[in-house]
Amino acid sequence: LLGKMADVSLKEAALIVGVVAACYWNSLFCGFVFDDVSAILDNKDLHPSTPLKNLFQNDFWGTPMSEERSHKSYRPLTVLTFRLNYLFSELNAVSYHFLNLVFHVVVCVVFLKVCKVFLDNKSSMVASLLFAVHPIHTEAVTGVVGRAELLSSIFFLAAFLSYTKSKGPDNTIVWTPIAVTVFLVAVATLCKEQGITVVGICCVYEVFIAQGYTLPVLLDTAVQILRGKGSIPFSMLQTLLKLIVLMFSTLLLVVVRVQVIQSQLPVFTRFDNPAAVSPSPARQLTFSYLLPVNAWLLLNPSELCCDWTMGTIPLVESLLDVRNVATLTFFCFLGSLLVFSLRYPGDSSKTVLMALCLMVLPFIPASNLFFPVGFVVAERVLYVPSMGFCILVAHGWKKLSNKSVLRKISWVCLAAVLFTHALKTLHRNWDWESEYTLFMSALKVNKNNAKLWNNVGHALENEKNFERALQFFIQATQVQPDDIGAHMNVGRTYKNLNKTKEAEESYMIAKSLMPQIIPGKKYAARVAPNHLNVYINLANLIRVNESRLEEADQLYRQAISMRPDFKQAYISRGELLLKMNKPLKAKEAYLKALELDRTNADLWYNLAIVYIELKDPTEALKNFNRALELNPTHKLALFNSALLMQESGEARLRPEAKQRLLHYVKEEPQDANGYFNLGMLAMDDKKDTEAEAWMKKAISLQPNFRSALFNLALLYSQTAKELMALPILEDLLRYYPDHTKGLILKGDILMNQKKDIVGAKMCFEKILELDPNNVQGKHNLCVVYFEERDLIKAEKCLIETLALAPHEEYIQRHLNIVRSKIASLGTTEQSSFPPGGTAAAGGKKKSFQNLKEVKNEQKTTQTTIDNNKGHSKNGKVTEKNSMDKEIPRRSTQEIKDIEKKRVAALKRLEEIERILNGE
Repeated sequence: LLGKMADVSLKEAALIVGVVAACYWNSLFCGFVFDDVSAILDNKDLHPSTPLKNLFQNDFWGTPMSEERSHKSYRPLTVLTFRLNYLFSELNAVSYHFLNLVFHVVVCVVFLKVCKVFLDNKSSMVASLLFAVHPIHTEAVTGVVGRAELLSSIFFLAAFLSYTKSKGPDNTIVWTPIAVTVFLVAVATLCKEQGITVVGICCVYEVFIAQGYTLPVLLDTAVQILRGKGSIPFSMLQTLLKLIVLMFSTLLLVVVRVQVIQSQLPVFTRFDNPAAVSPSPARQLTFSYLLPVNAWLLLNPSELCCDWTMGTIPLVESLLDVRNVATLTFFCFLGSLLVFSLRYPGDSSKTVLMALCLMVLPFIPASNLFFPVGFVVAERVLYVPSMGFCILVAHGWKKLSNKSVLRKISWVCLAAVLFTHALKTLHRNWDWESEYTLFMSALKVNKNNAKLWNNVGHALENEKNFERALQFFIQATQVQPDDIGAHMNVGRTYKNLNKTKEAEESYMIAKSLMPQIIPGKKYAARVAPNHLNVYINLANLIRVNESRLEEADQLYRQAISMRPDFKQAYISRGELLLKMNKPLKAKEAYLKALELDRTNADLWYNLAIVYIELKDPTEALKNFNRALELNPTHKLALFNSALLMQESGEARLRPEAKQRLLHYVKEEPQDANGYFNLGMLAMDDKKDTEAEAWMKKAISLQPNFRSALFNLALLYSQTAKELMALPILEDLLRYYPDHTKGLILKGDILMNQKKDIVGAKMCFEKILELDPNNVQGKHNLCVVYFEERDLIKAEKCLIETLALAPHEEYIQRHLNIVRSKIASLGTTEQSSFPPGGTAAAGGKKKSFQNLKEVKNEQKTTQTTIDNNKGHSKNGKVTEKNSMDKEIPRRSTQEIKDIEKKRVAALKRLEEIERILNGE
């Protein structure tokens, strides 16, 4: 490529670099907006953990080409450059914008070289500078996804330059440049589909420029041959051979491309391109009118808009529509230029012809001529066609400046055009700073596009400004009352504002706008796949009401019946079935979803949760491990698999559990649960100092962390640091005054370490206020009475305690001691009770490890998604944390399950208390 640019001087290249830098320096301060979100932020193909082969199996947005929701835009080499950006700077937008700027400079310099094939140096420089500063290019250069245009253009122009070297001396064929051309065409096409159109430009160049034919000469030759009065000239045979090679290679590329999209065209809705689904003649008249609209944007780029879909350009439905005059004028002008360029020999006609080819041929894929596209007008697709426009302008300027009368005015006009275009470009770049600025700038140009109102709403929604976002979403429904996505957005925002009734009404409106099922007709072909999420969102809303779970399940099943490959419906239904205590059916739902996508880590995670509900921890752990194989940083899988290992009681699993928790706290450094469970593991391993440090860390992040506070106090108590436990217990009881275990432990320490009988008595009395039948608290209060020498009260108290637990031998024994004491009153003052006889204390401190609270104060993740924002791509899954132990507002069944898990620990606790009080 550098060799081909050899005759572009350093001064010329430096001037272009300077001009581009002056126009686009502020693009470096822009973020990821609009389509960048799907192509960059949400695209897993950028991550180093994703296999490189996925780039060649997925579309531009990271969706498998085989899926119906795929846009079929196959640009793996462009995605590869995004991946390189990610490798060096992850999601730092500056590096992405800088690389786009560099690519634009390269395109401008290569374009200058191409111009020199048809124009003199001065005119070539004019064309290149106009191309460098033209405001229509801001979408391609400042919008990161526009890189597809930039990369494709580099190889597009390089392929053409290579082909210009294919004519040897005496009109011989030089095959090497042709082979290089074919290779570069393939590369250009892998950057963006329009790259293949350079073959058409090469064919026109070969016939009309390299061979110098004109249309009359070709027609005359054809007539002579058909009449049998002459044979095909040798030079023409050579030309035919070159064209056949070019066309055959192109055909091969087309066949491969059709195979890649698996002979399926992408599914677009009538909102994306209203004319595509309109009847004749509205469809033809509108598509024809769009051509002068695009030409006008090149000629007068004063009102630019990032999104021209939906109602931006009303349909041309009648021949009497005044806009048809613009269409007629455009075709007349284009036709006259075409006749001039094909009919007459000479450099001027050749230049005009090549300019027209550059304008028309690369635009054909976006013209709706062969297949519908997902937009009405898109400024970025004018990137290559504008090259032809710039050559035409430069050629016209050359003609004017050659006339002495117009020379000065032509220079003044040129300077004015370049300066105003550069200013407009600089100003336009700021519009791409954020989604809010971009869509607000678009609304200034066009207020009839509901998608723009929706997108401003999304931008405000991302800033948690729901009230204002709602205004824009409602406006979208007024601009386009049948826009399903807009009503879904209104519903979601009402839900965020906790207005459930209004949210349900909006979802019901969206649902009523969905096409009805027609027997025998494929549903998905008539609707955007993301619109089906109205069923998911509505079900997610109503399932909050326990009495409407069956109704929610019916909605999920309806979505599945419409689209059997609707993965999200299976995921959401699986979570609902778990909530309905139907784990076997939930398992079926998740297994069905896994048939559709075995690479989804969240699905394996959810299946693991099902196995926990089915009391199959071995299978649960296997599925957690599968999730972590696919996504080593899956936070909930790390956390809950570690808990599962910890709860198994197997010492061999503890090191791996610790590693996973360490990984988890690295991913979630502000979540106290991770540190708490590391502390519990350390307590299991008798690493008291380490356990203390982890517990303190958990408490520093969450000062009211109930389980961490209690277990830290317990740790101090069992390591002979009882007095250090007291302030921790004070904190615990300040947050949770009814914490029975905390009151028992505090009373024990006050009685046995501080000799504060009054304080201990208050603790035990508090327990009995909360639970009059608490045997531990009651027994310990009896001990207090004994210590106070109130033997009658102690006896009465122990009788009442024994009535509560008649089989507890230690209570009977203590009652006997008291009665013996009463009988021998006056003979001895020595207590026969064992020292430290309260139920939570004693000499066997090591037994305290069984008193540990194993509760996690981890917040559970919510059910399915409700995030399908109008027209954007999305698809997050449900993640349910069934390992959580203390979560508010649990169902009765969940509470029962948790209590079952506590049974063993509570039994051990009672055993310890018997030992401590009896020995």
